[in-house]
Amino acid sequence: MTTTLDAVRRPVLAERDFRLLFTAAAASKISTQLGALAVPLLAQSVLHAGPGQVGLLAALGTAAFLLVGLPAGAWVDRMRKRRVLVAADLVRAGLVGSVPAAWALGVLTLPQLYAVTLLSGVATVFFDVAHLSVLPALVGRGRLVAANAALAGLSTVSDVSGRAVGGFVVQGLGAPLAVLVDAFGYLWSACFLRNLRPAESGRPYPASGRRGVGEGLRFVLGHPVLRPTMLEGALANFSIQMCQVGFLVLFTSGLRLPAGVLGLFLAAGGAGAFLGSLAAPVLARRLGVGRALWLAGIAVAPFAPLVALVQRGPLLWAAGLCWAVSLFKVGVDNVLLVSFRQHVTPDAMLGRMNATARFLLTGALALGGVLAGIVGQYAGVRAVLWIGVTGLAFRWLIVFFSPVRRVTTMDEEAAGLASAPPQERSEFARPGSERGA
Repeated sequence: MTTTLDAVRRPVLAERDFRLLFTAAAASKISTQLGALAVPLLAQSVLHAGPGQVGLLAALGTAAFLLVGLPAGAWVDRMRKRRVLVAADLVRAGLVGSVPAAWALGVLTLPQLYAVTLLSGVATVFFDVAHLSVLPALVGRGRLVAANAALAGLSTVSDVSGRAVGGFVVQGLGAPLAVLVDAFGYLWSACFLRNLRPAESGRPYPASGRRGVGEGLRFVLGHPVLRPTMLEGALANFSIQMCQVGFLVLFTSGLRLPAGVLGLFLAAGGAGAFLGSLAAPVLARRLGVGRALWLAGIAVAPFAPLVALVQRGPLLWAAGLCWAVSLFKVGVDNVLLVSFRQHVTPDAMLGRMNATARFLLTGALALGGVLAGIVGQYAGVRAVLWIGVTGLAFRWLIVFFSPVRRVTTMDEEAAGLASAPPQERSEFARPGSERGA
């Protein structure tokens, strides 16, 4: 028991394997952020893509979660997680590396960018699901919250550094060479993951992919706590994607601002999310988990509409500050809602829950990109921004009118299991239940 307690108290970054996973995740996330900025800018600057084509690129980057997101959880459960992670990074490096090669040969086309973006997204699906699934075996369930807190902080920092650095990399090297740097980042990640030695635990999931998909959807959408938190997260992702596509087109084509300014503006949102992730534990202790979620939403709501007023001059920096404040709530959610999902979900359902969550949350990004392109093409980029900021301003209402509002601590209801219908508790929450094996 002493050994177990000492292991729980030891910082997760003191563990060699978690450090490797953390470092690889940093390289992968920064590469993803750089590519998300460099590829659309390449399409605009070299191939003269319009708003609809840029919106399609943004949608294809996450469309893979709609295509293979749900069955990916069942598939990954039957694979060695380290091999999945390394293979996904190598596939992304090869795909992304083909873009600057084609540009250098003078044969780069928009269809190639569409294909690279979609197939890279498929590799990202498998990477993300395997990354979440390998973590319990890597650090132990007693340190999952600490490990996820470290990874959540990394994610928000990568939003800041990836977009800010990405903007200046594009500005300094040009979009094609910036995409090449993106490919090397994935190779860097694969090198670290290759040395990972996780003691992967758990039995292979024996059910068919169709059964796994159905069980994951029923669990997430039928749970009184998971359902509203997933809906709010999906609306947040949809709204953020609308805004980001709007910024990309407005800054480069409308306001004629350099890529570095766009990178800094987007990085301001990452900084706001990072501060939110730092404040989340304090808000939860002071206000209770449920109140922290909806009160934070009310507090930042008035700032969101001001983002749509962005212009050159002082309004640019005022809008950047409002963007950072608006995404403060995202940082709070990234800590508290991830912990909600972990407390709610039995061990046997974690893979399918994670795949379902990725499908819903990242699928919302794809839908946001598609709608942003359509609205931008026919109603203008300002209409895109107004739709996005409206969703950000009012999304807290979903949690406010749900059982989450009454949750005080994570352990109070096992994140909502106490309020679940009896049939759900017996089906999914029973220790050792074979229904979720």
